[in-house]
Amino acid sequence: MDDYASDVLVLGIGNLLWADEGFGVRCAEVLAQAYELPATVRVMDGGTQGLYLLPYVQQANRLIVFDAVDYGLEPGTVKLVEDDEVPRFMGAKKMSLHQTGFQEVIAAAMLTDQCPERMLLIGVQPEELDDYGGSLRDVVKARVPECVEAAVARLAEWGYSATRRVTTADFSNDALAMGAYEAGRPSHESACRMGDDRFLTA
Repeated sequence: MDDYASDVLVLGIGNLLWADEGFGVRCAEVLAQAYELPATVRVMDGGTQGLYLLPYVQQANRLIVFDAVDYGLEPGTVKLVEDDEVPRFMGAKKMSLHQTGFQEVIAAAMLTDQCPERMLLIGVQPEELDDYGGSLRDVVKARVPECVEAAVARLAEWGYSATRRVTTADFSNDALAMGAYEAGRPSHESACRMGDDRFLTA
């Protein structure tokens, strides 16, 4: 099989370093850690890679995307968007460069007539983005299991069975895993908000 090809591509996109921006990546992390998936289902941390994701999208028959999306709703609200509606919601209110980049990925896949037959965007309304080094806010973090289960249910509808693992599997660099990432951050009171204090001068 081609290095880029998969029946189903599950992408978590966003930036772990900006609070709720990391929602999509955390969902992909939990899905990959908690479930054994068929070999034809690929789960990826798409991060902020933009057009570098194009060949993976072009060669997938079905696509599931986890992301923080500004729907204009209450923080923590989950909204599922499907098929032709996905590009519109990915670019309606761009919160960051990664959304612009991924909207271009979908557009390029369409222009080359290599867009997945089915697409599902599983999005959550963020509460906070402007917090460099911050983790998910509680109201958003609480939605991760629900969104992962929505992906598992859709995979089942498409004929791809996910089996819950007895022990969790590795997905990302240990330092970026949710537990280590949150444990290594200073408290809100002691965290430097003006830059890296190693390089600040009086």
